[in-house]
Amino acid sequence: MDFVEFFNEQYHLIVTVIAVLLYPLLRKTTKKLLLKAIKGKADPHREYRAELLLNIILAIVMLCLVLVFWGIELRGLLVLGSSIFAMLGVALFAAWSLLSNLTAFLLMFIQNDCRVGFWVRVIDGANFLEGRIIEMGLMNVVLEHVDGHKVIYPNNIFVTRPVMVLKNPPTATKAPTIKRILGPKK
Repeated sequence: MDFVEFFNEQYHLIVTVIAVLLYPLLRKTTKKLLLKAIKGKADPHREYRAELLLNIILAIVMLCLVLVFWGIELRGLLVLGSSIFAMLGVALFAAWSLLSNLTAFLLMFIQNDCRVGFWVRVIDGANFLEGRIIEMGLMNVVLEHVDGHKVIYPNNIFVTRPVMVLKNPPTATKAPTIKRILGPKK
């Protein structure tokens, strides 16, 4: 059996082995390109998240490449993937779903514009709520108001409302003084 016959019979396996061997090299290359592109402009957490996202995209591309060589049509996988994506989209982003809070947590985790310790103003129509983020949990964000009150805000609402990140902490509000006009004095 010569090399051409062996390659014709085992090209699926050969391509898979080549893809598995190339994957670490491609990961290192994409990491170097990422670090060169940002050059210290992002904090380490963002660098890690960007690197993780690039690794996931690279793994998906390599997996699709190997599946094509094994003879699996991507059309069928795309139909299955889009159906699952649509079902998850309805389940995860429904307004009052518990899963929407978890999805919003993942969005906040990736986005990283609001962190623990930041002073924020959550705008809800004509009203707003100001506070310092003291905890970002799976289901809610805990804000501490200037007056010391704690406000528990659901993640899905925190993500869907405009949020201002404040440079300085807001000033404490004074309780209004009420003058008694009518009635007996005590």
